[in-house]
Amino acid sequence: MIKAYPESLFNELKLLAKFPEESHLEGLKIHHTADPELIKSAESLFHKGMTTQIDGGYLTDSGREMVEHLHTVLDTLSQS
Repeated sequence: MIKAYPESLFNELKLLAKFPEESHLEGLKIHHTADPELIKSAESLFHKGMTTQIDGGYLTDSGREMVEHLHTVLDTLSQS
């Protein structure tokens, strides 16, 4: 059975991928005039406990763990 994932999940993954894996001192700020889907993704990640602020902020411990796994998947898929 093929599982279908909502587009909003991929938008959240794209936003998580923008967080730097190397530094815990860098965060993201999603401006209120940003694309509505980006704003929605930031809000969703906050409500899931992945970020510290509703408009981005820093990654929580759970968010950092998720980003580490995400970068591993993306790096593996990017290999030629």
